[in-house]
Amino acid sequence: MAITTRPVLIVGGGIGGLTASIALAERGLDTTVLERSTFAEESGAGIQLGPNATRLLRALGVLEAVAPSAFRPEAIWVFDGLTGRRLTSVPLGSQAEARYGAPYLTLHRADLHAALLSACKARGAIALTPGFAVAGVEARDEAVAAVGIDGARTEGSAVLGADGLWSDVRNAVAPGASLRPTSATASRALLPLGGMPSPFDAPVVGLWLGPRAHLVHYPVRSGEALNVVAVTDGGDDAEGWNRSADREALLCGFTGWCKESKSLLERAEGWRAWSLYRLAPLPRWSRGRVALLGDAAHPVLPFLAQGAALAIEDAVALAATLAETPADPAAAFRRYEDARRPRASRVQRQSKRFGRLYHLRGPARLARNFALARRTERTALDRFDWLYGEA
Repeated sequence: MAITTRPVLIVGGGIGGLTASIALAERGLDTTVLERSTFAEESGAGIQLGPNATRLLRALGVLEAVAPSAFRPEAIWVFDGLTGRRLTSVPLGSQAEARYGAPYLTLHRADLHAALLSACKARGAIALTPGFAVAGVEARDEAVAAVGIDGARTEGSAVLGADGLWSDVRNAVAPGASLRPTSATASRALLPLGGMPSPFDAPVVGLWLGPRAHLVHYPVRSGEALNVVAVTDGGDDAEGWNRSADREALLCGFTGWCKESKSLLERAEGWRAWSLYRLAPLPRWSRGRVALLGDAAHPVLPFLAQGAALAIEDAVALAATLAETPADPAAAFRRYEDARRPRASRVQRQSKRFGRLYHLRGPARLARNFALARRTERTALDRFDWLYGEA
């Protein structure tokens, strides 16, 4: 296989970008990761990784490094937020791992990022460039360059835009594409797990459903902390995902909820919020030697907890196609999109659908609760085989 002498440039040193650099290094391709920050993941966000993602991390040699700081929940417990009634349970733990060949994990985003960054630093084929804020991409027939806001240029054989929802590389692939607000707001907080009352002390992912809002919590940091995420309809459409949130305003979105669920929200301080956005399907994910992955290509709403997983899947798939024809990245990128678009689109559709179901009101809420309560644990995982059993 002919190996190009120029590195593949990866814009964005987050989960997708670092995974792509590792996957490409495993296949003999040099990469340079351009990150606007110092490669520090400082957000307090938790993250869920299904077996479809952890299976790939294991193949890249990263799962073992992140496992000590991760948590393996035993189940997903689904509650009605107004009454506190537990509606159904989806088994995880050993049952899901036996079924899918990889674990379901919950962890702090910074812990996953640190494991990926360490794996990158251990590979000589990966160069990490901090403080490089990309302003644009200049493409030629035989090479492509990332141009920084300070005028600095870095040349490579191809550019991968792994720079997330507010991608700067996207404009080189799909000029004019713009994000649209969903009029929903997510807020997150981190609490010590010790001393938590039931059911918040259980080794599970808790999901509470209610009118125009829902609540999620799960252990992170080896079970030492509880990550809490509250999503409500409404709120402003501010950009970014780490702004300060007012607890009292947040609680207003949970008026009428049972005291157990509200008690968790009242315990948390230092809430951080972000507005949820969607992007209409792009006509293409690549143009010549430039391609997009993860949220840069197909942002997904958080209701299936698959944003990071899709970025990991994209990274591995893109590395495989590029390694097949490194001298012809445009052809490789077309194959990558053909392989990945149907799955990403399905996850997007299902995530949007789950969001609607979570926030139902009135008779529709009661019908949803009735349907959930009729499900058995024995068949609960069946409807997720397409998601966790692939990629």
